[in-house]
Amino acid sequence: MNNREPIRDIAHLHHIELFTAKPNESLDFFRNLLGMEVVHSKGQSVFLRGWGDQQLYSLKLTEAKQAGLGHMAMRTFSNHALEQRARDLGQSGLGIGWTNGDYGHGKSYRFTDADGHNLEVFYEADKYVTPAHLKPGLKNMPQRFSARGASVTQLDHINLFSSDVDADSIFYRNQLGFKLSEQAITDEGKQTTAWLHVTNKSYDLAISLDKSGEKGRFHHAAFKVESPEMVLRAADVFLDNGIFIEAPPNKHVAGQTMFVYVYEPGGNRIEVCSGGFLIFSPDWETVTWTPKERKKGLAWGTPLPATFHTYGTPNTDK
Repeated sequence: MNNREPIRDIAHLHHIELFTAKPNESLDFFRNLLGMEVVHSKGQSVFLRGWGDQQLYSLKLTEAKQAGLGHMAMRTFSNHALEQRARDLGQSGLGIGWTNGDYGHGKSYRFTDADGHNLEVFYEADKYVTPAHLKPGLKNMPQRFSARGASVTQLDHINLFSSDVDADSIFYRNQLGFKLSEQAITDEGKQTTAWLHVTNKSYDLAISLDKSGEKGRFHHAAFKVESPEMVLRAADVFLDNGIFIEAPPNKHVAGQTMFVYVYEPGGNRIEVCSGGFLIFSPDWETVTWTPKERKKGLAWGTPLPATFHTYGTPNTDK
């Protein structure tokens, strides 16, 4: 990174679009097992939100031939910030161009990252208007608690697979203003995982090395719950409903979140998480994890399953 003034145009991760070849089963998973609310349907897509999402929706679920990431959308702080990002992204060689928008938001600028993931930025967005049956008791909450399934609060972060983590990490930092909170490196100093943030969370985006040789694959989306006990509750919900649990509840080293990982019926990996730390210091120094430290496993010593480092969507296994 150079010494130029940091980019401060991106406010937060707004929503993601996930593809699924099993739209009905996937919708049942997100609505009834995660406890999300449907806010709109259009064509082959359904738009959903967690009960604590401040935006209109955080997930666009779209029928497709195979699972994977349709696109990731970020909201800027203003129209001026949007125009600045569009100008710089256009000059980067990775710009695609302007769209007229989608359900719930205005015009957006589409582009890809260094590995080919589809991204967009926009500013104008419709406010969530709480329907009468979801009105909360406290007016500073977007809606009442969803006492259904895992009862996820909101979209927390996403993890992308990348054939070149260093290149993607630099792209998000130089073009979008993300900051590198933590990283895992090889003995030669190459990044194998980068954790990046634009809010004061420890990370909003993780990028992990994809050793398959493919580009643009998706690793997982994480939805937050209110407490570690709710992560345990989510695991029981998945157990009771026959959802494959790839990694049972445990604690990450990076970010320090409690988690459980599953595959939703369409094949995408989904995390339910809680906790984590916040970053308030403007001069936070990147925490670096060495191969020796990573070999110790998770915070309490147990390892993640081998599939965690190889499985992504679209699934390239033959």
